[in-house]
Amino acid sequence: MAGRVVIPIHNERGELVAYAGRSIDGSEPRYRVAAGFHKSALLFNLHRAVEGDAERSVVVVEGFFDCLKVTQAGFPCVALMGCSLSAEQKELLARHFRAVRLMLDGDEAGRSAISELLPRLARRLYVRVVEMAEGKQPDQLSTEELFLCSKNRSPGLGRPV
Repeated sequence: MAGRVVIPIHNERGELVAYAGRSIDGSEPRYRVAAGFHKSALLFNLHRAVEGDAERSVVVVEGFFDCLKVTQAGFPCVALMGCSLSAEQKELLARHFRAVRLMLDGDEAGRSAISELLPRLARRLYVRVVEMAEGKQPDQLSTEELFLCSKNRSPGLGRPV
């Protein structure tokens, strides 16, 4: 993990299970995880997102830094650690929450993922989508912009769906 920002990953009980290392010099791969770690079995930050959420709702983002930014702005948030949703991750969301707000990146992969995730999640959860403007990611938004997104008012950011 030398030359990388190291991000601790916990399971739903808050137990440390892995680390992810993010390249800081542009080298590839951008992210490294320990051999044998299966990100599809977890949601990053789930143990914190479930604490004290009376509404039982959560923002779902793609990446670690998106999740940190949204959480810092005061919203319960989990990250998929990518743009795909595994059956295990879907089950974790359904077990802990009643509603999700998808806030994936404003690129082709994010838009494609929303199209795939929305019908799968809507079978068991109330789902809202905040469509990010082209090229935007949640970690690039200000706290005020994130607040507007949470209220389904996102001027200049994209459109809430």
